[in-house]
Amino acid sequence: MKTLIRTAVTAAALVTVAAACTSSTGEAPVPPKKTTLGAVRLVAYTSCDDMLAGLREKAAANVGPWGFGGVMPLTARAEDTAAITPNAKTAVPEHSTTNVHEAGVDEPDLVKTDGNRVITVTGGTLRVVDTATRKVTSTLKLTEGDERVFAPADLLLSGDRALVLFRGYGDIMFKGRSMVPLGDTRYVLVDLSGGPKVLSTVKPQGTYVDARMVGSTVRIVTRSQPEITLPQPKEDASEAERIKANQAAVRQAPIDAWLPKIEITDTSGAVRKDAVRCERVSHPADYTGTSLLTVHTLDLAQGVTATGTDPISLAADGDIVYGTGTSLYVASNPRWWSFPMPIEDTPDAAPAEEPTPEEPKPTPTIPPEETEIHRFDVASPGPPSYVASGKVNGRLLNQYSMSEHDGHLRVATTLTSADGKNSSSTVHVLKADTLAKSGEVGGLGEGERIYSVRFIGPIGYCVTFKQVDPLYTLDLRDPAAPKVTGELKITGYSAYLHPGGEGRLIGIGQEASEQGRTLGTQVSLFDVSDPASPRRLSQLFQKDSGSEAEWDPHAFLYWPKTGLSVIPLTQQTESGALVLKIDDSGVSKLGMIKHPVQEGQDYQPGIQRSMVIGETIWTFSQEGIQVNDAATLASQAWIPLR
Repeated sequence: MKTLIRTAVTAAALVTVAAACTSSTGEAPVPPKKTTLGAVRLVAYTSCDDMLAGLREKAAANVGPWGFGGVMPLTARAEDTAAITPNAKTAVPEHSTTNVHEAGVDEPDLVKTDGNRVITVTGGTLRVVDTATRKVTSTLKLTEGDERVFAPADLLLSGDRALVLFRGYGDIMFKGRSMVPLGDTRYVLVDLSGGPKVLSTVKPQGTYVDARMVGSTVRIVTRSQPEITLPQPKEDASEAERIKANQAAVRQAPIDAWLPKIEITDTSGAVRKDAVRCERVSHPADYTGTSLLTVHTLDLAQGVTATGTDPISLAADGDIVYGTGTSLYVASNPRWWSFPMPIEDTPDAAPAEEPTPEEPKPTPTIPPEETEIHRFDVASPGPPSYVASGKVNGRLLNQYSMSEHDGHLRVATTLTSADGKNSSSTVHVLKADTLAKSGEVGGLGEGERIYSVRFIGPIGYCVTFKQVDPLYTLDLRDPAAPKVTGELKITGYSAYLHPGGEGRLIGIGQEASEQGRTLGTQVSLFDVSDPASPRRLSQLFQKDSGSEAEWDPHAFLYWPKTGLSVIPLTQQTESGALVLKIDDSGVSKLGMIKHPVQEGQDYQPGIQRSMVIGETIWTFSQEGIQVNDAATLASQAWIPLR
């Protein structure tokens, strides 16, 4: 028996190869090719037969000699604003929350708090820490065996309910320290009102992409591929013959091969199996038939009801999720090419034979750099409804490349030429109801790519970089005529931008030499009160260092009340959390928080998250939690998690 595995080769890698092959020709760089793209209509299938016919033909057109290529997300997940949670009761200490993109829209993270409790999942075990006694008060093992012990998990918290989201096999995500997920995709609802207990477990088909929570309602996005058994090819079969045989198998596949399946286990252990119904699946006008996006809806206050998670599906790809209080966007970046290769299940299997010289080898074609975006309406309780789908030229950096404001979606992308020698960035403005284009402003960072984006109301900020860092300010008040209003060129770049108060912008990134070589972490404070003349007021530089906050803003803490800011920092000789004070005039260093070296280890534990609770700073690593005085940084408690 043969199994399909995928070797992911990115379009960017193909561009690099192409550039290397032509670098000696002396030809001029080919400018990025732009096409006219507008709204893409979402179409519901008229019946299961209509759905099956459409999916078969689209999938058959996209199957290769070794199976389906796939979208493999390489996601630098990013999020924003550490909002202050007001005291609902006098007993609840003032505390920070997860740094999220949009206020009121919570995002899954490694740790959550309500001020009285800290909830975290490490090593497959959920732990509840009392913030008053600073002790672990209860634990709940959520793994199904020792093989799951390193399974990474994200958390959402609402009242006495926690939702633990485990990633599945095959989902290549860069999230914290976890690089290779283990186990099945699972969403576990836990009751925290007494000793923690599992209320229900949802096992969707596919892999977890991301989730957003408004109030107590969570929308979870998963991605799945059709389950089709392809024929074992003859040893001397040509690639054309393999493709033909695979297409025949696809055209005979039943509808169940595509419809995503769901398994729900309740508190008693009873298992209910279901699948997305045909009438709840839609498709854009142009799609591949090789993957489906499914949105599950779960109200943490009500739990899993008789309707399960009310799933709806879209025949599309997606790897970036952005949400507001009324909209959920899922974007699919230009395809990361995958070339499935056959291997035997037995350990002593012989490697696949190379094609004979007479057999023509397939020539990978770099797909156009176009990003497809789908919008769902989540303003009402229950499952979302599809609104529109659209395309823009270029590639998104992360969810911060999108921002909905005043009936429009702003989208920042970088478009690279086919030979990889030229690039430029554009901010597109789309109508939110149709995702048709209203306007755009391009020509940002010629020869560079976007390193960070931030939209704040009608103003946009965009950082591009290759050797120096232009920070562009954008006036987006007129959707039909967005424009660049100012530009600041400095060395290095900001990989994450955060609002720092009226007329101020905080940047976390890397300082660099004039030649573009990175030198270490820098934290910048920009004065953007005059959009025509942005300037840097202050810079703090830590030589030969890096911070997780550069690629995951959940790691960034900013407490506006006192100007306290904390970011993880990794240096050549030590790791910890850099504590700063950022006020209206500048950035200053207060000190470093370090976790104790554990017995049997010879390295400093890497701090991943931090939060303010009352008058203390809580920092989190895989080894434990440390509590420090916010004023003196003196250590007050160590809570081991191992």
